[in-house]
Amino acid sequence: MSRHNAPPIAAFEQAERREVTKVAALDIGSNSFHLVVARIVAGSVQLLHTVKQKVRLAQGLDENDVLSQQAMDRGLAMLRVVADTLKGFEPDNVRIVATHTLRKATNAKQFIKAAKAIIPYPIEVISGTEEARLIYSGVAHTNYHEGKRLVIDIGGGSTEFVIGEGFEAKLCRSIQMGCVSYTQQFFAKGELKAKAFEKAITTVEQELELIEGKYQAMGWDLCIGTSGTIKALFKLVQLDRPNGHDIPITLKSLKNLMKQCVDCGHADKLSFSDLSEDRKPVIAAGLAILIGIFKTFKIDNLYYSSAALREGVIYEMEDTLHHQNIRTRTASSMASRYDVDAAHAQLVFNTAMTLFDACAKAWKLNQAENRSMLGWAALLHEVGLQVNSRGVQRHSAYILTNADMPGFTQEQQELLATLVRNHRKKIRTQDIVEFNQYDSDVVHKLIVLLRLAVVLNIKRQANYLPDIAITAEKTQCTLQFPTNWFANRPIITADLEQERQYWQVLNLSLVVT
Repeated sequence: MSRHNAPPIAAFEQAERREVTKVAALDIGSNSFHLVVARIVAGSVQLLHTVKQKVRLAQGLDENDVLSQQAMDRGLAMLRVVADTLKGFEPDNVRIVATHTLRKATNAKQFIKAAKAIIPYPIEVISGTEEARLIYSGVAHTNYHEGKRLVIDIGGGSTEFVIGEGFEAKLCRSIQMGCVSYTQQFFAKGELKAKAFEKAITTVEQELELIEGKYQAMGWDLCIGTSGTIKALFKLVQLDRPNGHDIPITLKSLKNLMKQCVDCGHADKLSFSDLSEDRKPVIAAGLAILIGIFKTFKIDNLYYSSAALREGVIYEMEDTLHHQNIRTRTASSMASRYDVDAAHAQLVFNTAMTLFDACAKAWKLNQAENRSMLGWAALLHEVGLQVNSRGVQRHSAYILTNADMPGFTQEQQELLATLVRNHRKKIRTQDIVEFNQYDSDVVHKLIVLLRLAVVLNIKRQANYLPDIAITAEKTQCTLQFPTNWFANRPIITADLEQERQYWQVLNLSLVVT
């Protein structure tokens, strides 16, 4: 075989091989079984495969807490699917946790014994408090927030409440109320009557009397909901959103959904486009539970997080992922995966931070979050180089828009993409979207600061720039260079003049002396 026709195996063998750990977590819930298969590479968790199936184990619990054979058979059938997916996994890389129903079932050991014949990994029946802690871990490792947060997870048989700060869960409780058990108790025939909702909501408030005081006393800054039930309710709320950005759940929006359910009269008649058929039978119970929680804890807004128990289990399995700043880990992982020129990114970052600090007061860029977002954009503005050097700003923006970026919200990713999309060439005002969280004037100023940091480091050389005096007024940034510094540097002189012209479309002025 000729050299030119040889397969390119050698090239792949010479490529850098990063250490990869493949892990799996299975959540045996009261409503659904969730399997997540992931790989841990470059300090980041990358989801490879997910399997979710409605099993509704909780429906099989009788008044004596005996789990029916039919319910066990449904669960065992799902485990056969899981066993096929997990063939070849090392025991240390698989963790299976069971929650409310197997905690409560008096014959849980019978199910676990049958499961052992199907799947060669131990099943841990975890306590409600441990379930709450792991749920919080999943949220904390994938959602960035400074301050206390209340995390709520409505399951099939129980609801978990956690107040935490950073990576620490400070207050954990599990209450025996879930969408499956409340469906049986209040909406068994599928009828959606106002009185049934009232009874369910009152029961929730009664259940929460014992923990309400402690939670209110500790307090929180942000409320986050997880689980399929809250995801479904969150999606239904988005039907009323004013623009393309997600809006939080409010008590008003929940009461509006309840009215629509009562008007339909029966679960089978619910016609919400974003409500799946298998969610219809239990959505009313989940809605009543969440309304009761809102009223008891006096919640203003609730945001949704896709991360929950299974993600918490995965992060607990990998020691190297513990207690790192989630956004730092995400950015570092992306820089590694896309082979970002770290030295150059650091130069642009340092310059961007210097410019920001000099302009912040005059330009009213007071929030620390504004500085952080400019910093992340500076570090990641060239992730698109791996696609193509031509149009790098477009490629980088596409990656930052569509990549899985734990710790960054949808709007934060969109802001990063907007800054990076406009870090060079003409500023496309038509591509600068309207944000809920960020003022347009702030976005414009962050764009020009990133652009200026990139232009000033166009030579990609450390120690190239002299000491520059930076001053700012309301809509103007002035750079004062040492005398005669531009004398033998016609290219950067032209670049800065071009940049001055680009700024005008945003009604901002750049002065270079």
